[in-house]
Order: sequence, then C-alpha cells, then structure tokens
Amino acid sequence: MHLRLLSCLGLPVVEEGSDTALGFLSGILIDPDSGNIEGFFVRVPGFLDFQEVFCSFLDIVRWGTRVHVRDADVLSPVEERIRLAPLLEDNRTVIGQKIQTQSGIYLGCCRDVQFNTDSMKMEWVFPKKFFRWGIALPAKDIQKITEQAIIVKDQVVKEEEIIEEESTGTIPAVPELSESTLGRKKGTNGALFSAKGKNPSLRWRQHR
Repeated sequence: MHLRLLSCLGLPVVEEGSDTALGFLSGILIDPDSGNIEGFFVRVPGFLDFQEVFCSFLDIVRWGTRVHVRDADVLSPVEERIRLAPLLEDNRTVIGQKIQTQSGIYLGCCRDVQFNTDSMKMEWVFPKKFFRWGIALPAKDIQKITEQAIIVKDQVVKEEEIIEEESTGTIPAVPELSESTLGRKKGTNGALFSAKGKNPSLRWRQHR
C-alpha cells in the first residue's frame, strides 16, 4: 500500500482487537541514506499534557482508518531505542528540507512524502514553493541528502519544465497517488525529521 504522510498524520493508533485510541500518529522516522522507514511517532495523553512516544514499523499490524499495533506496550520513548541513537543524532532532514538539483536549481521545500507500507521505503518527495505544490519527485532520483538540502538529478528539472510548458502556465497538480486505507506491512530500517533539539522526539515531528 502507498500512503502520503500528510494523509496519515492524526490517525488514531489502536491496539489490535480494540477501538480505544492509544494516541495519534504525529511523525515518521526515515533513514536519510537508504530511505528506509524505522517507525512512527505517536502523541499520547500524559498526566498534564500530551507526550510523544515511538512505535517501530515491526509492531504495526495493519493500516486502515486507524493504525493497528500489536499491543500498547510497543509504544515507548524513542530515547530508549539504543539502536536508533545514531539516526536520532543525524542532522540531515527530509521534511522541511529544501530540494535542489545537482546544478543548484531550487525546487522548493519538501512538505510531504509517500511511502510503501509493504517495503517500508520512501517512494516520493513533494516540494512546495510558498503556497504552490511542485512536481512530485521519485525517491530514486535523490542523489544524496545533506544537512543543507536534498539533492536530486538535474534531469528532473527538465521533465518539470516540459510539463509546465504543456500546461496552462500553472504548476501542475501533484499526481494522484494511492492513499488506500487497507494493508499489511513489514519493512526495514528507516530518518525523516532530523534536526537537532533538546527533545529528540520533537526533531522528527510533522504537524498538520
């Protein structure tokens, strides 16, 4: 199944076999080198306010109008995931990061991504300039992700220019990508929101 991150944010996270929400999906963690998704951040109610915990992709049973997890115990502070420490300390970002070509042409800032729930891989990035969406860019065209920008192939710009010339003069709408609400998954590694901060969990949050 192919899902857009923005369409998933705010989905209730429930224990399999229950309809009671444990929290709400609030972010994603993707490896900037491989594009593999490690898991998701979940906002859960605390004593006085909400707190953010982490759920590994391995603990998600299925996707629908809710995100079903094995049980409530799979949600824990991301700081407790020792294996993820190097990823959490990485300064490279995807969401909110500027996108440019190898020759330095600015395409906008990444405001959304599409991922595959079966392979747990990032598939597309979606640039936005001010209030306008640009052309969706396939993850395979990403050359590298640095602390300054997401670098994509120069040919991506040429394809975008051709599309714009054939259009009415406005930036084409973002392609319709599947946002199906059923599916099962298994995956691999995965950092998306990586910018240093005192609260590591806040570094990968993407709000509506």
